[in-house]
Amino acid sequence: MTTETLDLPLLSAGKVREMYDLGDRILMVASDRISTYDVVHPTLVPGKGAVLTGLSVFWFGLTEDIVANHLVSATEDVPAAVRGRALAVRKLQMLPVECVVRGYLSGSGFKDYTASGAVCGVALPSGLRESDRLPEPIYTPATKAQIGDHDENIDFEATVRALGDRQLAERLRDVSIAIYARAAEHALARGIILADTKFEFGLDADGTLTLGDEVLTPDSSRFWPADRYEPGHAQPSFDKQYVRDWAAGTGWDKSAPAPAIPADIVAGTQRLYAQAYELISGEPLEAWYERVGAGSAAEAVSTS
Repeated sequence: MTTETLDLPLLSAGKVREMYDLGDRILMVASDRISTYDVVHPTLVPGKGAVLTGLSVFWFGLTEDIVANHLVSATEDVPAAVRGRALAVRKLQMLPVECVVRGYLSGSGFKDYTASGAVCGVALPSGLRESDRLPEPIYTPATKAQIGDHDENIDFEATVRALGDRQLAERLRDVSIAIYARAAEHALARGIILADTKFEFGLDADGTLTLGDEVLTPDSSRFWPADRYEPGHAQPSFDKQYVRDWAAGTGWDKSAPAPAIPADIVAGTQRLYAQAYELISGEPLEAWYERVGAGSAAEAVSTS
């Protein structure tokens, strides 16, 4: 589903992003679409794409000493129509693994643990409750799903087979955990628990492992308010779980087409995403719009 009208060759369109060819670079545009259970809803969340983009830029800067990333510029080669929610990035050969790191027991990880006492083959202590902090962060990879399909949790050995390279699989695991640890420490100092997150990596033209896609956003992570943390049940969040919870309560069977999202849920999502940006980055969302010449956050109306 493409919603941009840019005069550039379209390379691909995903659930949330479009990729356009810039020659030796790619224009990565984050729309204001939102998906739950891997299905895109017909309702937009205005400003969401800017939050994903601004937060990704923040985290790329904070973790660039751990691993290279694909960011080139948030302004150079970025058309005015998509400023604030688009980045010029380096082309990568993307790897076929979602690199998930969990510091807390939640979501599909909690379901796996309840059934088997392990998550993606990683054995955990008995007696853990939903949302408990894990003794240490664990790497629990997943397959990359096509649009409309669901990601599938896999164990480490499955990533070795998918990549055909044990050393690369180990590097992915170690780098993912290192990024998570850095981000979790920063987020906690800002009042947010980073419960889990997922990364995507690729190889650049020289074969260097490079962090790509979005990183540590409310779409790809679970962010919980630290002052309301109470293990033993699901937590309030600053992330897409807010919309997932609404969707799960509608009776929808989680297959396409997804239901339209009511205005109050859209407004709540906008508020939570903006709070996540502002707490993590330490600046108002307005500052991001101004820095990239995207106009006013208050006046931003997505055309995605």
